[in-house]
Amino acid sequence: MATTNSLLKEWDKGSKSTRAKILIDFIENNQNKTGPELESDLSQAASLFLARLTAWLRLTYMTGTCLNLQLQALTIFLSASSGHRFLAEFLEVGGVLTVLQILGLKQAKEDDKAQALKLLMCVAAAGRKYKELICESYGIRAIAECLARSQSEETQEHARVMLQTLAQGNPKFQVQVYKGLIALLPCSSPKAQQMASQTLRMVQKTVGHANTNIVEPLVALLKSYHLEVQFEAIELIKDLMEYSVQGELLKCLVSALVPSKEDLLHRPEILDDPNAPELKRPLPVFVQQASAAKVIGMLAKESPSVAEKLIYLRCTHHLMIAMGNEDYADSQRQASVALEHLATAFPIVDDNIRDAMGDHLYQMFMSNPEGLYMNMTSVQADVLRSNKSNIPGIVDSTNR
Repeated sequence: MATTNSLLKEWDKGSKSTRAKILIDFIENNQNKTGPELESDLSQAASLFLARLTAWLRLTYMTGTCLNLQLQALTIFLSASSGHRFLAEFLEVGGVLTVLQILGLKQAKEDDKAQALKLLMCVAAAGRKYKELICESYGIRAIAECLARSQSEETQEHARVMLQTLAQGNPKFQVQVYKGLIALLPCSSPKAQQMASQTLRMVQKTVGHANTNIVEPLVALLKSYHLEVQFEAIELIKDLMEYSVQGELLKCLVSALVPSKEDLLHRPEILDDPNAPELKRPLPVFVQQASAAKVIGMLAKESPSVAEKLIYLRCTHHLMIAMGNEDYADSQRQASVALEHLATAFPIVDDNIRDAMGDHLYQMFMSNPEGLYMNMTSVQADVLRSNKSNIPGIVDSTNR
């Protein structure tokens, strides 16, 4: 690069293209340099260049002028080891607020947002008080909204890592990050839903207690057509069995086995669009029904005490209704598999479903629970849907 004095003069008098060239040269020549090395290379005037850079960023970030180059150059300063003074100078001029505002700009490019998140990561890496500063600047909301709205997986991943970082070693704001991740669960981006669920599994351990507001949006994720979203949701549900929300989660899962009339009447518009390609997708509530049955089967196999609680919630009654859903074979299959486990593990369940099904259907069920739906008649499906199964208490109160 040119001598520092000539560089600063060139910057002060230069056009956008001139400044862009200066930034490109700076970025190419100063990757991974320490604070003292930057000071030496800039003839002890690194702070003067940094001040010009931050001032230009604040003036031009709304228009996007050389935005990515500016953010890359700033990241070099803020990531420099032994360069704490650069970070302090950046914070003094409100740098964090400016970068957070970039995340919310509709006109900002995805790679600009990704670079802004990398810069924020440099700030957070400096320690707890810097994480607190980001949070005090409404950073949690800005980053969470960026994750929800972004169209780039790279940007979303940077946002996810940033939220996870803000939840660690930051006790003052870890619950706020946790709530922010819960608020992401109902968003419209499947990738954001997957990442929020994945990150919640890690943050949940840090927080140490579960918020009841997590239950409904988490079980609602079981409606997703995206298997990766369902996988993360199921794993999080399994983790939450160790927390106080276990009872509410089990109730919600059992309830999901029987979609309400309102849910059955509400079809996503794309399924009714005559101009859309033919979609053979089931209703989301049927996807949720099948997934809920699958999770119930998993939970019952992993924990006899959880299985007993499920039975108290009339799980067998609801599973048989799901088995009778002739509109979605996977609901029938998953419910059959879950019910077969309960019948094998609990004689009272076995006796109860035999009475509800009748001997012939019961024998068909027990001989091949996974394939029952393929051999079932409409009359038998109706018997399952209209079952009145209601098992009385089967364990003492200490196990409830």
